Amino acid sequence: MDKLIAKSPCAGLLPLTIGDVTLTEEEAGAMTVLTPRKGKAEAAAEALAKAHGPAWPEPGRATGPAGARAIWFGHDEVLLMGPDPDKSLGQHAYLVDQSDAWAAVRLEGEGTEDVLARLVPIDLRPEVFKRGHSARTQLFHMSVSITRLPDGAFLILAFRSMAASLVHDLKRAMEAVAARG
Repeated sequence: MDKLIAKSPCAGLLPLTIGDVTLTEEEAGAMTVLTPRKGKAEAAAEALAKAHGPAWPEPGRATGPAGARAIWFGHDEVLLMGPDPDKSLGQHAYLVDQSDAWAAVRLEGEGTEDVLARLVPIDLRPEVFKRGHSARTQLFHMSVSITRLPDGAFLILAFRSMAASLVHDLKRAMEAVAARG
């Protein structure tokens, strides 16, 4: 009988450093989308903060540290990254496990904004897209979530099925930026 071996979405593709920019796969832990039940938004926010620490993020924002991060994920949706959701959250929100659905990568280094400017249609300069800002947007031809982390790096989430395309597109942009220097 064949043995199945679990692989991360970017297995064999990362890490990658070109010029001053590095792309690595982020260990996301559990990834759960939380959607408040009707009339339970405040209770869901309180339960999230009590159980895991991060506040319920406002639209376009992320809260909490690595290991227990909450990312705005769309209208009335938050992605909890890191811990398995506490059972108390289920009383106030619908919980959907997305752990195997997303590829999570970290892009960092001098010139990171220049790399992303070649691929993303929104302004990611630090004076506009500050620490804790998050957006659902396009990266070249695919839907992604981009969050600026406290250390200036970017967390990029793309559908797992697009992991190779994500790495390919970022690699090409990294090469173009490095060639300028």
